[in-house]
Amino acid sequence: MALPDASTRIRAAVAAWPGMSEAPHRFGGVEFRLGTREIGHLHGDRLLDVPFPKRVRDDLVAAGVAKPHHVLPESGWVSFPIADERDIEAAIALLRRSHDLITAQLARRAEQSAAVKRAG
Repeated sequence: MALPDASTRIRAAVAAWPGMSEAPHRFGGVEFRLGTREIGHLHGDRLLDVPFPKRVRDDLVAAGVAKPHHVLPESGWVSFPIADERDIEAAIALLRRSHDLITAQLARRAEQSAAVKRAG
């Protein structure tokens, strides 16, 4: 059973993070973007989908933190059902982890690009 205000609460938390924006998701719901990168999306108040590197996804699933994606179970995506109050904070934590991983990846790419320009 979904919580009627889960989406509102999750959206408010994510909106406070640097560089975040929202857009309609192509399969319904709302997606959260860091620049051009999606950090995850909500299907209403009931389900969160979040992309991770496959290794991280495997760790999250093995630890019981999230489930394999409901449509693409072999991908790096995870699905997280939202059923009670604790799930709202857990959903926010999954999105934060995705945000932080993408932020670190973008920083590494920017540094590599700067190093190539300096060496150039």
